[in-house]
Amino acid sequence: MAERSKPWVMRTYSGHSSAVKSNELYRSNLAKGQTGLSIAFDLPTQTGYDPDAPSAAGEVGKVGVPVAHLGHMRQLLEGIPLGEMNTSMTINATAAWLWGLYLALADEQGVDHGLLQGTTQNDIVKEYLSRGTYIFAPEPSKRLIVDMIAYAINHVTKWNPINVCSYHLQEAGATPVQEIAYALATAIDVLDAVRDSGKVQPNQMPQVVGRISFFVNGGVRFIEEIAKMRTFTAMWDEICRTRYHVDDPSLRRFRYGVQVNSLGLTEQQPENNVSRIVLEMLGVTLSADARARSIQLPAWNEALGLPRPWDQQWSLRMQQVLAYESDLLEYPDVFAGSQVMESKVRELTLAARVELEEVLALGGAFKAIDELKSRLVASQADRVARIESGEQIVVGVNRFTETAESPLTSGAEIKAVMTVDPAFERAMIADITAWRTQRDETAVRGALQELTRVAQSSQPGDNIMVPTITLAKAGGTTGEWADALRAIFGEYRAPTGVRAGVAVRGEQFANLVERSKAVTANRGTPPKILVAKPGLDGHSNGAEQIAVAARDAGFEVVYQGIRLSPEEIVAAARDEDVDIVGISILSGSHLALVPRVLDGLRSAGVEAKVIVGGIVPDADAATLLAEGVSAVYTPKDFSLSAIMSDLLDLVETST
Repeated sequence: MAERSKPWVMRTYSGHSSAVKSNELYRSNLAKGQTGLSIAFDLPTQTGYDPDAPSAAGEVGKVGVPVAHLGHMRQLLEGIPLGEMNTSMTINATAAWLWGLYLALADEQGVDHGLLQGTTQNDIVKEYLSRGTYIFAPEPSKRLIVDMIAYAINHVTKWNPINVCSYHLQEAGATPVQEIAYALATAIDVLDAVRDSGKVQPNQMPQVVGRISFFVNGGVRFIEEIAKMRTFTAMWDEICRTRYHVDDPSLRRFRYGVQVNSLGLTEQQPENNVSRIVLEMLGVTLSADARARSIQLPAWNEALGLPRPWDQQWSLRMQQVLAYESDLLEYPDVFAGSQVMESKVRELTLAARVELEEVLALGGAFKAIDELKSRLVASQADRVARIESGEQIVVGVNRFTETAESPLTSGAEIKAVMTVDPAFERAMIADITAWRTQRDETAVRGALQELTRVAQSSQPGDNIMVPTITLAKAGGTTGEWADALRAIFGEYRAPTGVRAGVAVRGEQFANLVERSKAVTANRGTPPKILVAKPGLDGHSNGAEQIAVAARDAGFEVVYQGIRLSPEEIVAAARDEDVDIVGISILSGSHLALVPRVLDGLRSAGVEAKVIVGGIVPDADAATLLAEGVSAVYTPKDFSLSAIMSDLLDLVETST
């Protein structure tokens, strides 16, 4: 038998409820053959709030694990030797803090920081463009990233301090060309900032370049995805050679991890998602010269809700069958010399170079946020329009929709997804209260003062990681760290990218416009909708597409972006005198947040109809409808023209 290549690191992106519960899940997954950790944090942790903060209400433990202090990090990684584990943390705005907790725990365990291996995601650009868990403006955010890279290169030399993420760009609608160009532009912006910071020596830049890693998306068009990865690899090598003068080929390697596409997973016939996930995995494994170094696969039922441990095991087994049963790893690159592949790579390279140069001409990724966001919203609108028209086929959604009942999702005795008990949030609030009473307040105050001083300093010798680690050891909390920096840097609201006319609409939209005109003629004002995202959920793609489609259908649209409180939504609905309040929630906190909006509207005397969109189980949808919601939409409701028609029905019947 031919000598086999070493398999990639196999991860499962997971975390929920509490650090103790997540630790049980991690140890179970490792026992099943998972070879690396991928930690999902809850939204309060990602956006810098403690569990008892008003903004965290309804969000604690919902989409990941809450980690508010060093005690939680101890619980999360109990029994897992940090010096032997490869740990990936999906954390961005608060990346320095969570990494500080991890390093403080390593010190407690007596583990040399030079032995630690893993990755902090730490790509704030894609948070502005897609994922929404930013706190600070681009420049102070860049400074935090630079400090982490400088600290890593001097003290934690096997760690990847940033994982430039094109994954979320594809989820936001990016074409392969945009995905390549915007990710490379981000990497260039960060590396230029490190080079110019004075925090690393010029002779360290090759090592800095060598620690930059990427996190990409693998779509179902897996031949094109293979070409994309080969293009990424070649373009990154060229940038490293020509812009940063890196001579060592090993430091120019395009090192990337993958989670394959979640955007294309469907609520309808969710068993089809298994085929999609396998095909997407092939796109990042078949080409040995551009193969992923780590892979995490989504679960088949993620469009339905939070996957169970069994679902995650199924995704892990897909990787293991490919790596250990197939002969994939016995051969060199099977696409070497392929004329088809070489032609596609040339095509992507030429287009991506043009797009990249446009971004650099705008001043780089951090300065071009507004323009890039608008381009992504337009690309997503085009994608959605192609699906609605049938031009882009999605099996089980717009073609081949007849189906037998699925044994995977039918039957009252089987829960197809996992839910988080609200009691965990109450327990976390009690936990953080108790934690604060047991620590040395003088040490915490001193650490916060030093954190504030360093945050205000422009001296190369001051690095945010030093007081961050000190604060972690003193017993500081996620909210305290973030609030100290909010006082210095302020908070940021990213552009929405929403504008009308970005997609080619069909005849249905022409009819919708005529109905809107009739409403306007009848009452003197056009139909008006407030699109609102309460809570900390920053995944705004759906809300943005509703806002764009509503404008194209003749509505006047009010969309103020993400992370609005229920009170702010009520005030906007009252002041703007809207007909409809459309609430988008993807974090699972709909039962906690939507009733607060409904109660607020009633108290304010606002008669607007309320609709809800998100990943909402049938039982929860029934609860919301009973509370007074007019309609609930989930991922199966892909037709924007049908949704807009429903909204106009609501306006017409109340006019």
